[in-house]
Amino acid sequence: MKAIWNNQIIAESNETKIIENNHYFPPESVHKEYLKPTELHTTCPWKGEASYYSLEVDGKVNTDAAWYYPNPSYAAKGIKDYVAFWNGVEVTQ
Repeated sequence: MKAIWNNQIIAESNETKIIENNHYFPPESVHKEYLKPTELHTTCPWKGEASYYSLEVDGKVNTDAAWYYPNPSYAAKGIKDYVAFWNGVEVTQ
């Protein structure tokens, strides 16, 4: 699977985990140079608190377009630090 935004591959892995129709990419498969931490946090009733990244590619910014769980609940421990995308990021094979 690949996560692509602004014609750039942000993440690429054959080992994504699918939860609630979202592909979560292993941390080592994500090109972190495109990620900028943000202040946004949301809470999932069963996964816990999510933190967000904005994407920055070639001077363009996609605000809060990626999220991850740095301290997930026990039920979601398998996706700790895995990164998922939305907001115009194309996730494709």
